[in-house]
Amino acid sequence: MTAHKIVMLVLDGIGDRPCVELAGLTPLQAAKTPVLDRLAAEGVTGIMDTISPGIRPGSDTSHLSLLGYPPESHYTGRGPLEAEGCGIHMEHGMIGFRANYATLDDHGLVTDRRAGRIHDTRLLSAAISEQVDLSAYGVTFSFVSGAGHRAALALSGEGLGAGVTSNDPKAEGVAPHQVMPVSANQKDQKTAAVCNDFIWQSTAILADHPVNRARELAGEPPASVVLIRGAGEMGMFEPFQQRYGLSGAVIAAATLISGIGKAVGLEQVPVEGITGSTNTNLTGKVQALLATLDTHDFVLVNIKGADEAGHDGHALEKRDFIERIDAALAPLLEREDCVITVIGDHSTPCPIKDHSADPVPVLIRGDGVRVDQVQVYDEIMCATGGLNRIRGADLLRILLDLIDKTHKYGA
Repeated sequence: MTAHKIVMLVLDGIGDRPCVELAGLTPLQAAKTPVLDRLAAEGVTGIMDTISPGIRPGSDTSHLSLLGYPPESHYTGRGPLEAEGCGIHMEHGMIGFRANYATLDDHGLVTDRRAGRIHDTRLLSAAISEQVDLSAYGVTFSFVSGAGHRAALALSGEGLGAGVTSNDPKAEGVAPHQVMPVSANQKDQKTAAVCNDFIWQSTAILADHPVNRARELAGEPPASVVLIRGAGEMGMFEPFQQRYGLSGAVIAAATLISGIGKAVGLEQVPVEGITGSTNTNLTGKVQALLATLDTHDFVLVNIKGADEAGHDGHALEKRDFIERIDAALAPLLEREDCVITVIGDHSTPCPIKDHSADPVPVLIRGDGVRVDQVQVYDEIMCATGGLNRIRGADLLRILLDLIDKTHKYGA
C-alpha cells in the first residue's frame, strides 16, 4: 500500500443541468478536461448526494458532511463558521453572523446588495469596530471584513441567543428589515436589540466615511449599510486529528470554508491571489496543495469559481473556468502517495442560478481503488461508475479505508 494521504478536492458548485448555450450539455460535459478524465479513468466514479437525495445543500452543511461532522448534530448556522473564517476566534457560546455591505438610496431602499461588489472594505470595518459602542448591553463584538463585499460579526456577552431574523431583505428596491427575535425568549430579544443598535450605529458611521465619499465621486455605489444574516451559536467540534488520527489542512479563498476547516482543527494555508472567483490563482492553489501534502496527512482544497458562474447563470464562463481548473490540476497526476477524490459540494445549475438537489459527480483515484469502466468525469458518465450513488457522509469513511485508517465493525 503506497497511498497514506488524502486529497479532498472540492469543485464548488460544479454540478449543473443541460444549458441552452451549450446545446443541451452541462458546463462540465462541454468542457475539455483531459486531466479530470484521466483521473476518472484511473479510478472509480459515482454520484453523490452530499446530504441526502432531494435536499439542496448549502456550502456549509455539505462541507461539514464531507468532513464527517453530520450537520444534523453539528450545524448551528452559517454565521459562526463565517466569522471563524474571517479571523474571529469563535469560542463556544458566541453568537456569529455572516454579513455584507450593501448600498442604500436617499430613501433608505437597497439598490445593490453587494455595494458594487466592493473589493476592499477594511477601512470601513475598522471604523465600525472602533466607533460602535454596545457596552450598554454588556456586549462586546468583533466585526471584520471578508473577501470582497463580505464581512462577519460576532457578539460576546451574557444572555445572548441566536434566535433572531436578518435585516437583509434579499431583494433590491426595499428597505432593510428590523432584526426580530423568533421567540419570546429574553436572550433572543436582547440579541435582536443589540443587532438593531449595531446596524443603526454602523449606518451612521458609513454615511460620512471617506471611502464612501470617494466611491460616490467616482460614480461607484457606496457601502452604506451592513446586512447581517445566518445567526448561530458557536458549537463544539471534536478536533479532526483526534477524530481520525490524521493531521489536516484547508486551502480555500471562501471564508466559510476556511472557517469550517479551522473550527474542526484544520490548519489554514494562505495562498496569494486566491479570490473565490474565476480570476483566482489556480496555479498557486495547486502548488500550495502539493507543498502541504509533504507535511500533512489530509488536505481539503476548495475551488469556488464555478459556483460563482453558476449563480450568475453564465454557462460559457463556467465551462471555460472548468477547463482552467483541469489544466491547473496536471501536477496531481504524478502523486502516488495519496488517494485523490474530486467532488462537488453541491450543484449550482446555470438555468436556476442557485443550489439544487442534483447529485454531484465523484471520483476516487489511488492505490487500492477498484477501477471501473468510466473514462470521463461528468455528471452523466459518473452515474454509471462503480461507486454507484453515495452520500457525503460516506465519502470520508471510504477514503479512510483506502489508506487503512478504519477499524473493523464487529468481531
